[in-house]
Amino acid sequence: MKVICFWLAGQQFAADLAHVKETIVLRPITRVFLTPPWVAGIINLRGDVVAVIDLAAFLGLPSGRTSDDARILIGRTGGGKRAGLICDRLSEVRSVDDQALQPPPPTLTTEGAALARGVATLDSGEPVVVLDLERLFSSERLRQYRRGA
Repeated sequence: MKVICFWLAGQQFAADLAHVKETIVLRPITRVFLTPPWVAGIINLRGDVVAVIDLAAFLGLPSGRTSDDARILIGRTGGGKRAGLICDRLSEVRSVDDQALQPPPPTLTTEGAALARGVATLDSGEPVVVLDLERLFSSERLRQYRRGA
């Protein structure tokens, strides 16, 4: 599988490229009242309103989107759900053997493990957590903020 790698709070993560529509430069985000801190707000993306999640905050990591390298990864699922995910910076597209994914370590919370497809080891020897955007977009925390849920 092809994955796009990105950084959050000094840690490298990845997402299946099949679930990534595009990446865009961080732009002004309109904060929405009565939402948790990990909901960064909304943006206008070519006429469509898109919710933006501070992925680091959502995962319980320190949020650091002050860099010029920060990007918004526009994720999508097979069910048509879509949202922007703020990452500190992008890395690169890599190939990962789906069969070589290791299960998430037992030190991850149950929720954290549920959002990960697994852990891959890159050619450089670095581990990278491959997030499952389908599970992330269907998570209980996001479900309660979707219209009609």
